[in-house]
Amino acid sequence: MPTNMKTLQLENIITPDELATAISRMWVKWHTMRQPTITAWDEIRRYIFATDTTSTSNSSLPWKNKTTVPKITQIRDNLHANYMAALFPKRKWLHWFGEDRESATVEKRVAVEDYMSWATDHPEFKKEASKLVYDYIDYGNCFAMPTWVDGTIETESGKTTHNYEGPAIIRISPLDIVFNPISSNFTSSPKIIRSVIQRGDLFGMLEEDSDMDQESKEELMKYFQTLSANASELSSDLSEKDSYLRVDGFDSFRGYLESDYCELLTFYGDIYDPDTGTYKRNHKIIVADRHKIISDKENPSFFLYPPIFHAGWRVRQDNLWAMGPLENLVGMQYRIDHIENLKADVFDLNAFPPLKVKGWVEDFKWGPMERINVGDEGDVIPLPPDASILQANMEIANLQAQMEEMAGAPKEAAGFRSPGEKTAYEVQRIENAYNRIFSAKIRQYESFMEDILNAMLELGRRKFTDKTIALWNDELKIQVFKDLTIENITGVGRLRPLAAQHHAEKAEKIQNITQLFQTLGADPNIRMHFSSEKIARLVEELLDLEKDEIVQPYIQISENMQAQRLQMSAQENLMMESQTPSGLTPEDYDEETPI
Repeated sequence: MPTNMKTLQLENIITPDELATAISRMWVKWHTMRQPTITAWDEIRRYIFATDTTSTSNSSLPWKNKTTVPKITQIRDNLHANYMAALFPKRKWLHWFGEDRESATVEKRVAVEDYMSWATDHPEFKKEASKLVYDYIDYGNCFAMPTWVDGTIETESGKTTHNYEGPAIIRISPLDIVFNPISSNFTSSPKIIRSVIQRGDLFGMLEEDSDMDQESKEELMKYFQTLSANASELSSDLSEKDSYLRVDGFDSFRGYLESDYCELLTFYGDIYDPDTGTYKRNHKIIVADRHKIISDKENPSFFLYPPIFHAGWRVRQDNLWAMGPLENLVGMQYRIDHIENLKADVFDLNAFPPLKVKGWVEDFKWGPMERINVGDEGDVIPLPPDASILQANMEIANLQAQMEEMAGAPKEAAGFRSPGEKTAYEVQRIENAYNRIFSAKIRQYESFMEDILNAMLELGRRKFTDKTIALWNDELKIQVFKDLTIENITGVGRLRPLAAQHHAEKAEKIQNITQLFQTLGADPNIRMHFSSEKIARLVEELLDLEKDEIVQPYIQISENMQAQRLQMSAQENLMMESQTPSGLTPEDYDEETPI
């Protein structure tokens, strides 16, 4: 390169916005504050997906065996399976509660519940909900926000295919969101969400939804074109640049510039704009490349805060970043692997012990039926280790049981049972006791889901157009269609996932009903005050027997009548058969025919 050619400087290309760089520095600050937490998450992920100890913190142990006992993985799978079973136990799990007369009518309740049931029956909802449960377990924190899905596709021939169009939820990775961790609550804290997209998708997004003028769009496009053309010639002295030049996930800023990707930081909340000297409340600001604002809008939600919601597993009083159920089990997992491999090494030493050679001994091969030639006073003696270490299975089993209890896993659901004979009532009481942690964590997640569902309903109202939805009729076992308007789903109230209750609570009700009728139910004067139909409906709901349709009002009356009809018909046929003579009758032959 000629000596008189100047190196292209980054400052000649980038003209940063003050508000954009302020948001970028805010991201770096809050992201740096949570680095110890990210390190802990990384170790947990290593143990969850480990196939041996070489990829975990146990890799430094000087043992020959490298086995890992996947106890943390088993606890994770157990929690996820039971959380999903408790959160979505049946089809009708959403209920609308109106807060005024008009919103509490039966028509309004049915319309809102049908609309949200249609939205949550979409397969993507359950997939995102499953991912959020995994975040709740792995990270101890899960984040989500509502989004609008438009599945309408118009083909080249002009035909329109109508797929799902309505509200949905989108998972936000705990690694891609930051906020003020010492804020009084998550709702009032500003939030920044990071995403990395291709530059072509960015320009498509700008064409569809942005408040940038055409001149700014052209300037941004020119900026990216200049970067792509001159990335290799940019000055390499980037270590002292401001925080908006440091991009997570890339080996260097030069590597980021040479890639086809663009980083977006989306800010939600209240912030002071130094460019205009104004304080912006409840705004959504998108920053590209940590220096350029491409969108600055007031949040369109009816809520007075950004519709981003958070659930924490083990809540900290003075820190919004919660702790997960697996985080403080890593040390016990380390201990289990340590003992397991130590035991395996000792077993190997028992099978192939080291040898103590005394005196003069010729070189020999250690194995079955091998000869060892020794001189005077020579000897070869095996040195087996202490075999008591082989009893370490007891300690491993104790550690595994402690991990189950500390994670709040439902023991009976996993197949565990405390020893000793017990009555049914004693079993139920014990199960309820050590499932209380599990039930409490379910209720925390239910509160999070309640916020998400109501945000989905709010988004659906804002973007709603008259439509026909398909519903499944459980009674007729057919698919029915229902026409909805914006007035049908608009009201003052709240959706609640009340059906998402832990099975232990249902079992406790069944136990109480059984005990009640075994004691007081024998008195006919007391039984006459109980509705047999409602008790049957309650048992059907508690045992999740709705789909079997075994409870029908007074069905035994009609079944008994049918049984009596069949019995009377059978008796009548039997009597007719008994009155019919056996053998031949005069009518069976001609009188002129000789016998």
